[in-house]
Amino acid sequence: MQFIKITCLTILFFSFISCQEKSASQPAAKRETTKTNILFIFADDWGWGDLSAHGHPYVRTPNIDRLISEGTDFHRFTVASGVCSPSRTAVLTGQFPARYNINGHFAWVRNNARRNMPDWLDYETTLLPRLLRENGYATAHFGKWHLSNNMVVDSPPPAKYGFDAYGAFNCSGEQMPFYKDADHVVAFMEQTQKDQKPFFINMWVHEPHTPHHVVPKYQWGFRNLAEQDNIYASVLAHADDRIGVVLDALDRLGLTENTLVVFSSDNGPARSTGNTSLKTYLDTATGVGYNIAASKGITGGRRGYKAALFEGGIGVPFIARWPGKITAGAVDSVSLISAVDLLPTFCEIAGVGLPEGYQPDGISQVATLQGKPYPSRTQPLFWKMSGSWPINEQRPDHWVSYAIVDQHWKLVANKDLSYVELYDIAADVYEKKDLKAAHKAVVEDLVAQISSWRQTLPEKPSEQLFSVERQSL
Repeated sequence: MQFIKITCLTILFFSFISCQEKSASQPAAKRETTKTNILFIFADDWGWGDLSAHGHPYVRTPNIDRLISEGTDFHRFTVASGVCSPSRTAVLTGQFPARYNINGHFAWVRNNARRNMPDWLDYETTLLPRLLRENGYATAHFGKWHLSNNMVVDSPPPAKYGFDAYGAFNCSGEQMPFYKDADHVVAFMEQTQKDQKPFFINMWVHEPHTPHHVVPKYQWGFRNLAEQDNIYASVLAHADDRIGVVLDALDRLGLTENTLVVFSSDNGPARSTGNTSLKTYLDTATGVGYNIAASKGITGGRRGYKAALFEGGIGVPFIARWPGKITAGAVDSVSLISAVDLLPTFCEIAGVGLPEGYQPDGISQVATLQGKPYPSRTQPLFWKMSGSWPINEQRPDHWVSYAIVDQHWKLVANKDLSYVELYDIAADVYEKKDLKAAHKAVVEDLVAQISSWRQTLPEKPSEQLFSVERQSL
């Protein structure tokens, strides 16, 4: 009996030594799995009110609602533009898109030149995916790109911007079918799990941007709605379903607990003006679908729509889930978070320092995400777009060319700053009460800040960011 005990103890001892040796020789890649995975789901034209959890009368979004129930719903998130390309620029760079002369969406080369824009975002600037990849993350982009355009054939592909893998549309080269985004995301997560690496994934979904691509099984679920409402509800249901596929894969792979998932949108919902008739058209990036007549998005009462700098154009959904770190089932209706905050926030979560000399326009919001007291911004937020002036009666909220938020004040202004409106944005998110007459000193200060900020912006983009097509213009 004593011999058996000694033998068992000897076996246990050498087993322990063997385990210790294996642990000590474990590849660095395996130890990297303690880093938090980041999945950033960015929709296109998804309005603040376009969620069943936000009270939409007929849209159903059970998977995004699941994120809300398992995370925190932040009601005061704003993107850096009322349209696509500049909004996405802010996410990747952590800076205001006006610093890159990107004030509208990337289009044909002639249109870009007319609007004093480059033909693509500079890929040599400081970029979120590159920072993470250089610090051990596997990085991928699946879905819409639009940091150039598929019509600019010599523009750099997403791989140039720090992504290990990508499948995209609205970019040069092959256009990934928009509905394949979830399949690619799941496959990439499975591969990173095999490689024992943390991941950063952009899942930039097409919906509900035009053209609206309908699938009969989703239309059937809303068959009692009018045609345009049916189309809109069905495309959102299709997108929500694909998000559900990814969330289920996180569960299946055992990655949910160690993954930050964020859902948001690049700008507010699109709306047609006048009596636009419903019809189909061909988009060279995504195919044939219905036009803007079926764009029935809502803003939850916020003023304006897509392409406006009022809250309906820049105030969008922002839901964050990070089990054990972010409170489940909570609503934060106070903290002002901006799209330019995402780069410093994601980098802090990933344990990545910002490069020397790089100056983000945003701040890290990790503490805010975790429900700690909201840090006041020491620097204001700025916006620049090409507003139409004088005011167009059919688009009454699209006249703003500049906006600034400083503490609880928001000022909007036309192109030459000759007309402004002032709102206490903390108390009046719906921007109903113009306070400029009662706070003239505040107006003067904010207008002066916009004027000073304008002086820091480049007059024109670098010619290195021009397509060869510009030579023939």
